[in-house]
Amino acid sequence: MTGQWRLRAAFAARLSRMYGREVPAYTTLVDVSREVNEDVLRTRGAEAERLGSIGRVTAERHGAIRVGTPEELRQVARVFGALGMRPVGFYDLRDTPGSALPVVSTAFRPVDEDELARNPFRVFTSMLTVSDPRFFGTDLRSRLAAFLADRELFPPELLALADRAEAERELPAADAERFLDLAVRAFELSPEPIDREWYAALERVSAVAADIGGVRSTHINHLTPRVLDIDELYRRMTERGIEMIDTIQGPPRWAGPDVLLRQTSFRALDEPRALRTADGSVTLGALRVRFGEVEARGIALTREGRALYDRLLGVVDERAAQRPAGERGDVARAVWSEHLPPTERELAVRGLGFFTYHAVAGRPADGSRPPSDLAGLLDRGWLRAEPIVYEDFLPRSAAGIFQSNLSDTGSRDSGQEGSSYDADRLSGVMGRDVLDPFTLYERQRDRSLARIPRALRPQGAS
Repeated sequence: MTGQWRLRAAFAARLSRMYGREVPAYTTLVDVSREVNEDVLRTRGAEAERLGSIGRVTAERHGAIRVGTPEELRQVARVFGALGMRPVGFYDLRDTPGSALPVVSTAFRPVDEDELARNPFRVFTSMLTVSDPRFFGTDLRSRLAAFLADRELFPPELLALADRAEAERELPAADAERFLDLAVRAFELSPEPIDREWYAALERVSAVAADIGGVRSTHINHLTPRVLDIDELYRRMTERGIEMIDTIQGPPRWAGPDVLLRQTSFRALDEPRALRTADGSVTLGALRVRFGEVEARGIALTREGRALYDRLLGVVDERAAQRPAGERGDVARAVWSEHLPPTERELAVRGLGFFTYHAVAGRPADGSRPPSDLAGLLDRGWLRAEPIVYEDFLPRSAAGIFQSNLSDTGSRDSGQEGSSYDADRLSGVMGRDVLDPFTLYERQRDRSLARIPRALRPQGAS
């Protein structure tokens, strides 16, 4: 029998091989990421594995896909449910300044600590908001809804196997092989010709809308390796002649703790695609929709820490507006140094970062009592704090990656009122709860704290 985590690991590995065949620059990205990780490990030693073992970091991937309808989202949730992946977080990219991104998103991932340690595969999944009048007028909306209703992304056999794997948490070997074959095939780039006029009509609204609703299949938009030094990765990719987007999204590189998530990518490439013209003939054209992303993960921030992070982004925006664009990184580092704690200890003591807490061996045998406060317990060596890795995404960074790979801004009628979407609505669509990432991190921290009183009981006490 093949358990869910092995299905997940095998799916991620097969998807990676398939995407490498489709987008060779992705293979280069993976190779350079591995080189950087090995060099960082040699230079920093054990400290390099502070936020995950080198084996986990090197194997880690997140993917991104796009679907068009609530029914398609419900079906893809079943596929990922078979892999032990649950929807976590709600991301609304529709109000992104400067670009038309008519999508709302969630991320499917494992949620238990042991499952994340075994294989932390994640898939950022966006759904087209067809009902939003800011992007789609009445006629286009009607045509788009009809087009999407007429396609099938996931065959019934795949969905039946997915439901069985989710219910039983495993599959027999032959069924597991069939499931993996069908699942990977569902995310391959289709050779079917694309209606050029229909694609162009959607592209005038948004390149993202065209990528979702202008084709009769879905596909992996990017796969993302994890790297321990994203700045060095950026430098080495550029040296190899691969065009990267202009910036690294997320927090700046600075002297303090790495927090949340930093991301960058190589630019979307022209890919040959078959296009069907109005007279029915097929010609060879090119579309630019897929890119190669890479990420560096840091410490998960608490609700208070995240609120501070969001405020600091506003400060950076305000100060950087008065400076040349190339100086934004320097501005951000200055703001971070002014407002963020420079050490993990201070992140923990001020309640800004998530950690698990563990009693330290070799406590006094004289019956002395431990301090009553977290700072004292850490400073006097009774406890050690282990950072919790941020497993989720940042809406602004995701939008920044999307924007950097679009050829134009599209169109949006801001005079219209947008349709309402939130986590509860997506939960209803999928028939499964969209989980709150903060709650998941809080539970992990609180489980560790619950063990502390017994672990710190003086030796010999009953």
